[in-house]
Amino acid sequence: MTTTNYQTIEFTNDGRIAYLKLNRPERLNALSDQLESEIRTALMEFDLDDRLWVLIIHGEGKAFCAGLDVKEHSSFSFGSDDQTRSEKALAALRAGHLGGAQHLRGTGGEGWLGRTANYKPVIAAVHGYALGGGAHLAAECDLIVAAEDARFAIAETMTGMSGSRTWAKIKTFMPSKVASEMLITGRRMEAAELYRLGLVNRLVPEGQHLKAAEELAREVLQAPPLATRDAVRVTRKQWVPLATELDEQMQLSRLDLTNDFREANRAFAEKRTPNFQAN
Repeated sequence: MTTTNYQTIEFTNDGRIAYLKLNRPERLNALSDQLESEIRTALMEFDLDDRLWVLIIHGEGKAFCAGLDVKEHSSFSFGSDDQTRSEKALAALRAGHLGGAQHLRGTGGEGWLGRTANYKPVIAAVHGYALGGGAHLAAECDLIVAAEDARFAIAETMTGMSGSRTWAKIKTFMPSKVASEMLITGRRMEAAELYRLGLVNRLVPEGQHLKAAEELAREVLQAPPLATRDAVRVTRKQWVPLATELDEQMQLSRLDLTNDFREANRAFAEKRTPNFQAN
């Protein structure tokens, strides 16, 4: 077993199986800027290491990933008044940070896994919450194992942001009106329902998700690796064009500059029901 040192994740391997563990359990593994950056570095490390053939992504503690961390992510670092907020948004744009409209910064529709050198298979082992950015990350993985307690949601909708890129990836593998409902309402869906509809490959008892993902990884390793990677390339190419097109539309809408976006996140911080005005 080898280990690479990170602060918000653990990246290890056991033979040809690599493990990327989100390790901010005190925040339900919510995405901070640092966590996003370290995930990307580990994904590149996995992609370029010839010894590693399959990756399992999972979360420490009570959840896989509860979405963006509104306290520590730059998407939510705006000031309280309109002028300060606009100035910070402009500064973020100049720095290449697109705030709420592009919380996976600089990636476009390719997201976490759409661009890679080797297209090695990645398995998400999900338990607890997979919300917003967590659902986005899981949806991009080539295979999903979920515990019965897992809940998925395109949570961006409820924060006043667009979850269209997550929707594009979910609908690729679960083409139904349920995917549209997830996008339109932000509703949390149980893993059992998503298993029935085909988004989840394995549904297992609570606490068994990592073991089941390892069993699936060993099954993947029995296939010729180059053929496996070609299959991964083909399946990922299904969602990249649509997600890229939707990403371009998101940059025009700039929902992160609306009053409803600010109200949604103020209400969350103040633990009250938001009062949206459609502006």
